[in-house]
Amino acid sequence: MAQKVVLRVPAMTDDKTKQKAMEAVAEIYGIDSIAADLKDNKMTVIGDMDTVAIAKKLKKLGKIDIVSVGPAKEEKKPEKKDEKKEEKKDENSKKPTEGEKQKDKK
Repeated sequence: MAQKVVLRVPAMTDDKTKQKAMEAVAEIYGIDSIAADLKDNKMTVIGDMDTVAIAKKLKKLGKIDIVSVGPAKEEKKPEKKDEKKEEKKDENSKKPTEGEKQKDKK
């Protein structure tokens, strides 16, 4: 199951250290995406990987803090709900009305 790991990396202060951090984390198997924010010194990693492995790789750059570890939020697909509603509307419109039922009986 994919998880989202948010880390604070105080050593990540410029583009060069940001690049080093991203390259170090990118070597880990199972990562889907990496995002780094220099402003907040935070890195977000999403994928099916080991959080401890990420921490070990980033410790080479300096001190790190694990902010949060949790499930990656998957996008909900509202299209399926809309399709079901349309199908119900179609079924309701196909049912004969009382007037049509009486004509069929005669």
